[in-house]
Amino acid sequence: MQAYRAPAILFTNHLETIYPALLRTVSGVTYLRERITTPDQDFLDLDWLNNQSQKLVILSHGLEGNSQRAYIKGMAKIFSMHGYDVVAWNYRGCSEEMNRQPRFYHSGATDDLNLVVQHAISKGYSEINLVGFSLGGNLTLKYVGEQGTALAKQVNRVVAFSVPLHLHSSSLKIASSAYGIYARRFLKSLKQKIARKAVRMPGIDTQALRHIHNLFDFDDAYTAKLHGFASALDYYEKCSSLYFLESIKRPALLVNAQNDPFLRPQCYPQEFTHHPYLVTEYLTHGGHVGFAQFTKNGVYWSELRALQFIQSGI
Repeated sequence: MQAYRAPAILFTNHLETIYPALLRTVSGVTYLRERITTPDQDFLDLDWLNNQSQKLVILSHGLEGNSQRAYIKGMAKIFSMHGYDVVAWNYRGCSEEMNRQPRFYHSGATDDLNLVVQHAISKGYSEINLVGFSLGGNLTLKYVGEQGTALAKQVNRVVAFSVPLHLHSSSLKIASSAYGIYARRFLKSLKQKIARKAVRMPGIDTQALRHIHNLFDFDDAYTAKLHGFASALDYYEKCSSLYFLESIKRPALLVNAQNDPFLRPQCYPQEFTHHPYLVTEYLTHGGHVGFAQFTKNGVYWSELRALQFIQSGI
């Protein structure tokens, strides 16, 4: 498959990132929703496309995303068109209804991904493939790495796009003034969720919200404390998928664009060139979860690449 080339009209990394996020539409995707209960009596909402197949693709979205995002629907559509069943799962608090527990989701919450995988296995799927984007890519690679040889035999192949492998450096990159537009958008949504959660759970203190102006401070004040980490740095170090790549024991494809506005050099490691399972592709263009193509069928390069890798391993 040819390497990605950005359309001429998307001539900066910001356009490559913003156009697919705000202007792309994907038609013909109608999910069937299923709600499953977590061991701590919370819930996850799973959105399905069913073809009565024995092969399944599990899609994991990015920060403050959900199953309705165009990049998720585009990926769901291409796999469904090729006969796969697809499930796009929504993280805790990401499916239009606030979750029941003080915790919500984070970049390393692999217990919830494992629950989705085990639920799929209970349905009888003989082949399960994992595709993750951004935060969901980190989650997916961390999950496969930490499972190592214990990973369920049904898990076949793994694909991850635009992955902040090193969470701390990515947090600093997004917080920098040049990329403030992204940080403000994420923070607005995250702060609103904390405020909504605090109404239902009085033990959550909202006083710190007024002093938070970047993702690092949010993670230090809320993400870390709500999920049992000592600090944002502790959270980043324990959940960065970079430290789990060596232990991956399934064919996996990592695709990061070198002009991604969210990623720093630590997210393009060179030491895995001879990894027996991991294929790394660091493209010149693509932006963050971009990879747009203006074709008649509306399919993006990332969708073709994921399909190719999962079907043939190339």
